[in-house]
Amino acid sequence: MPEQSNDYRVVVFGAGGVGKSSLVLRFVKGTFRDTYIPTIEDTYRQVISCDKSVCTLQITDTTGSHQFPAMQRLSISKGHAFILVFSVTSKQSLEELKPIYQQIVQIKGTVESIPIMLVGNKCDETQREVESREGEAVAKEWKCAFMETSAKMNYNVKELFQELLNLEKRRNVSLTIDGKRSSKQKRTDKIKGK
Repeated sequence: MPEQSNDYRVVVFGAGGVGKSSLVLRFVKGTFRDTYIPTIEDTYRQVISCDKSVCTLQITDTTGSHQFPAMQRLSISKGHAFILVFSVTSKQSLEELKPIYQQIVQIKGTVESIPIMLVGNKCDETQREVESREGEAVAKEWKCAFMETSAKMNYNVKELFQELLNLEKRRNVSLTIDGKRSSKQKRTDKIKGK
């Protein structure tokens, strides 16, 4: 289990070109770039609320290549939560997540207590190879959450990170740092009777 610190580490995995960097940059900087620039590994930081104090959401954007297995294992061992990204326009990109998921299970043990989001990105595209129900079925099999996003259209990007943090059971983490919660969080609390 990773050591407790003021950093909450989220690791983003997926094949090359599925939009990992685009999702992270859209969330952290609010920007989108049309050109594809392969990533080796980048880390971004965002201040969030954590156990009623402030901590840093550290997002590691990993390479889409399989050339660095040691880096992948290290990222998994240090990670608190994981985003597994595929493109809805590529069935192959979903298949390529299976060994990564299996490695998370191998390194972390039981996944029930680890926040994992399976993400179908590029849902704004019309040339689909993966339907929503297929992503949902894989997520059910892997016992993780599922969401479709579009970094390009800024669809479900903030919601993705909020939902991932909502899955965290060990610590109370939230995207808000000023004491105000998102309207979605307020609705969730109302449903739960808080």
